[in-house]
Amino acid sequence: MSTPVPSLQIAETGYEVLHNPHLNKGTAFSEAERRAHRIEGLLPPRVCSLELQIARTHEELSNLDNDLQRYLFLSDLQSRNETLFYAVLMSDPATFMPLVYTPTVGEACQKFDHIFRASRGMYLPISARGRLREILSNWPQKDVRFIVVTDGERILGLGDQGVGGAGIPIGKLALYTACAGVPPQYCLPITLDVGTNNQELLDDPLYLGLERHRVRGAEYDAFIDEFVEAVQALYPKCCIQWEDFANINAVPILERYRDKICTYNDDIQGTAAVALAGIFGALRISGQKLADQRFLFLGGGSAATGIAELISEAMALQGMDIKASRARNALFDINGLMVTSRTDLADFQKPFALDHAPISSFVEAIKVLRPTGIIGVSTVPKLFNQKVIEAMSAINERPIIFPYSNPTSRSECTADEAYRWSHGKAIFASGSPFPPVEIAGQTFVPGQGNNVYIFPAMGMAVFATESTRVTEEMFIVAAKAVAEQVTEDNLAKGLIYPPQSRIFEASLHVAGRVAAYIFDKGLARVPKPADIDAHIRNAVYHPVYPA
Repeated sequence: MSTPVPSLQIAETGYEVLHNPHLNKGTAFSEAERRAHRIEGLLPPRVCSLELQIARTHEELSNLDNDLQRYLFLSDLQSRNETLFYAVLMSDPATFMPLVYTPTVGEACQKFDHIFRASRGMYLPISARGRLREILSNWPQKDVRFIVVTDGERILGLGDQGVGGAGIPIGKLALYTACAGVPPQYCLPITLDVGTNNQELLDDPLYLGLERHRVRGAEYDAFIDEFVEAVQALYPKCCIQWEDFANINAVPILERYRDKICTYNDDIQGTAAVALAGIFGALRISGQKLADQRFLFLGGGSAATGIAELISEAMALQGMDIKASRARNALFDINGLMVTSRTDLADFQKPFALDHAPISSFVEAIKVLRPTGIIGVSTVPKLFNQKVIEAMSAINERPIIFPYSNPTSRSECTADEAYRWSHGKAIFASGSPFPPVEIAGQTFVPGQGNNVYIFPAMGMAVFATESTRVTEEMFIVAAKAVAEQVTEDNLAKGLIYPPQSRIFEASLHVAGRVAAYIFDKGLARVPKPADIDAHIRNAVYHPVYPA
């Protein structure tokens, strides 16, 4: 498989060419192209290279006052000149990831209705039930391989953003391309509008979604079923990634479709894989075995149970009984430790309920259960306070501290707090970025347990193989592939993930490992190539202008 740069074939002429983001080169149109397509006089006369356009864009961004302005600038660029947009992102992924996705996308979602510009992707309202296939067919690209879809109910740690959640699938798919080279023409961001329970949005005259409360129950399920059926009918090779659904819907949707179509939930499985990758990295520092670990989760939603289940399955692959491995992953929520005597547990939480007396204090749970690591997915900031970190440090030589909640304002603790309160003992990673920390002359580089290490690579592996399914074990393969790229020099600084400056090469490495698994398990729709890594690289999109 390869994605060669096509020759420039433009049906439109004149003004239209400059307003088609897939064809527009801006000032990079040659003099011959300007004459041929009747755009002479519509641009300044100097012909600029793509490299010069990238440099100009970097300068324009540096002159803006804040990250939301930079987000909007990049969004406008994507609507004007797609090639330049991806060339800018791929010129420095570590710099641009926080601008097109977390944490900046959170603010963009909150202000979506007040900053709306050009439309991107598709919006499918529940008011169109019975017509979803017809509406979905309005998308101009007829070979869609990836759909990232949200219903906007649980956007990051910000809650119900209604139709404003559209920023999430848009940002995710931009990273599919920027971080792993998935060709953007095969990607479609979708927002399912089933209403919102955010009264502030419903009272806002500028709100762009349906002015109604959220649909629940059988009507919601039927809408999701119709959506999946429409995607399967129109795009039979498409993988659906579910994103930022509330727990009450995220878990049942994944269970309903995971064995029927090519699909996964990044909040559940991607988050789990990046957490497991961090654990594999942490164990290289502590020198311990996975089977000897115990984890206590702050938060009991789908992210927590997803991570706990993947850790349990990884333990089971090393020979431990699955029930025993699940017992090493305890959950703690607003009502305390999840124990079998509680009557408020959802079905997806029950496998991790301990046969134990109730515990209402998180610090007390640490002292009693003696976990080697704590993982925060509560979306409530500052819950990993000094007493929590000190309790972990008292029972562990190198405590694993993972505050994974996003965005930064929702992190359970900062890197500085974890390192200082543990006196530099903590093995730390967070969901949002934090700067390096110096303790007693030693500099610690905090890792970011960002799903970006997983989902773009998973996307490239699925794209290159045309996989029929995304399985749980594929995420364990991906986690191991991430962790094996961390160098001894990285570990010496406390960094347990590959540097984000290497995200593109890291993603291709992970994609190669996952693709090999897909071929070995007979899940691919294409023949197994002699060189899988070369096959992956031949499929990569390169942001260059066609001749």
